[in-house]
Amino acid sequence: MKLITAIIQPIKLDDVKAALAAVGVHGITVSEANGYGRQHGHTEVYRGAEYTVDLIPKIRVEVLADDADAATLVDVIVKAAQTGTIGDGKVWVAPLDSVTRVRTGETGSAAI
Repeated sequence: MKLITAIIQPIKLDDVKAALAAVGVHGITVSEANGYGRQHGHTEVYRGAEYTVDLIPKIRVEVLADDADAATLVDVIVKAAQTGTIGDGKVWVAPLDSVTRVRTGETGSAAI
C-alpha cells in the first residue's frame, strides 16, 4: 500500500477531486498548507505599499492506494493539478506498513 501526498494550488482542488472520483477513489484527505518552493514567495502591493509574501497558501491532498494503483493515481493528480506555471506543486508517494479502518477493524486493502 502507498500514501500519495500532493501539494497543489487551491484553485485546482475541485479539478483534482473530480479527476480522482472519476477513476474510483472513494476517500481523500484535504488540508490547508503554507509553504514555498523554488519561487521563495513573491511580492505584492497593497494600498501602495509593497510587501513580501514568504509562505504561499497551498492545499495538501492525501490518498491511500494499493501498490498497483499508485502510479495511475499520481498521473491523474498531476494532469488535474497542472497549470503550467511556477508553483503548481509536488506529488510524492510513501510506502505504508498497515492501514486499519477504525469502525470495522478491517486491515490492509479492505480498509482503503
